[in-house]
Amino acid sequence: MSDLPSPEQLRALLATLERGLLERGTAVRLVLLAALAREHVLLIGPPGTAKSELARRLHRCLAGARYFERLLTRFSTPEELFGPLSLKALEDDRYERLIDGYLPTAGIAFLDEVFKANSAILNALLTLFNEREFDQGTGRIAVPLISVIGASNETPDDESLLAFHDRFLVRVPVQPVGDASFAALLQLPSSVVEGPARPLRPAQLQATAAAAERVAVGDAALAALGALRQLLAAGRQPVSDRRWRQLVRLMRVAAATEGRDALDDIDLWLVPHVLGHDADAVAPLVDWLAIRLGAVSDPLTGLERAVQAFERQLEIELSLPADDAMAEPNDAAGKLALARAIAGPEDAGGLLRIVAAPLEDRLRRRFSPLHVATRLAQVDELAARVDGARQAAAAALAGLQARLAGRLWLPPERAARWCAAHEATRDTATALAARLAAVRAGFAALMVDEALPPRVPAAPAAAAET
Repeated sequence: MSDLPSPEQLRALLATLERGLLERGTAVRLVLLAALAREHVLLIGPPGTAKSELARRLHRCLAGARYFERLLTRFSTPEELFGPLSLKALEDDRYERLIDGYLPTAGIAFLDEVFKANSAILNALLTLFNEREFDQGTGRIAVPLISVIGASNETPDDESLLAFHDRFLVRVPVQPVGDASFAALLQLPSSVVEGPARPLRPAQLQATAAAAERVAVGDAALAALGALRQLLAAGRQPVSDRRWRQLVRLMRVAAATEGRDALDDIDLWLVPHVLGHDADAVAPLVDWLAIRLGAVSDPLTGLERAVQAFERQLEIELSLPADDAMAEPNDAAGKLALARAIAGPEDAGGLLRIVAAPLEDRLRRRFSPLHVATRLAQVDELAARVDGARQAAAAALAGLQARLAGRLWLPPERAARWCAAHEATRDTATALAARLAAVRAGFAALMVDEALPPRVPAAPAAAAET
């Protein structure tokens, strides 16, 4: 039996992590995925947004992993993170620390205000983060560190901190809950969330790493990554070779745990959180990927204008007076007035309708059979194009939904946004089709005179341009 964690186990862990944390679906998925990949996560946002709570919950998802937590300031000392000096070792002229219970023995660590630490601490953390080693006396010892969750109110601007900032592969903006979730926030119970029934065992982390190595980088993913590299280069946003490789490895871990043997372009949903330097850089990368996947709403502007043009044309043709109506306007008006007088106020409208209807028909313009047939053909041609757009949107939606099926790590709100774009296009086309059906009925109801000379009417200008 494989030690690779099952999707059901991972879904249960995600549910435990997310329970009671509103609007934290993306952060929850990224911290657990990063832990499976043995990568570090930076949570960027104001205090009081559940950053430390998320780290504590992550710790409970990993069997046997010890937890360490500290708030760092510029006055923090190495002893607070790495343990006090061993007096007994000093007696033997050895410079060693008592590390038990401190960061060098932790599996999961939460470091709040991580960029406020002094250079002595940051330099020591660099080795700990990257090599998973700690300088103990004259040698280095391996540490069991799985993942560090760092927290900061903002991305550092100081160039001296950029190297340390780069050690966090995954960066997640975390903001207070929005207005839509505010009422739910106020009604959340205060009970402590129970630990997961089946935390991840060390063997499962090892099996995940081995399975990730077997995942191929598919052609679609390669093409998308190449296009992304050109985009970032054009925007003068350099990305190191190491970070590109770490990104691909994170994508492979996601694919392996979802039971896939190759990457595709959907796996690039991780890109904004890996290559985005700060919160402001995340949104453009999210939009780029949506465009790349074709998950951008097409407003069907050209078809919309064409439908409007036919609606206006129908209004014009319905409002045109009959060719002989202007010769006897007073006579027609007089007959209508006489009909109303004869009917009287108590009449239910029967006589008025009998007299008025023929008069109104006489006041309407008549058209040749060819004119009406041409208008119907023009509308039918546009309707076919609208229906083609509707079918294309429906097919794109079905295809995307099929590709998204079984995706464990993709945040549901991201998938819903991609699908909503195709749904909007489909629904717009459906509405246009209904409007065209009404227009067609209007043209079909035009008064016809067989004796009129056959003339082929030109399509409305806006419709002819589409």
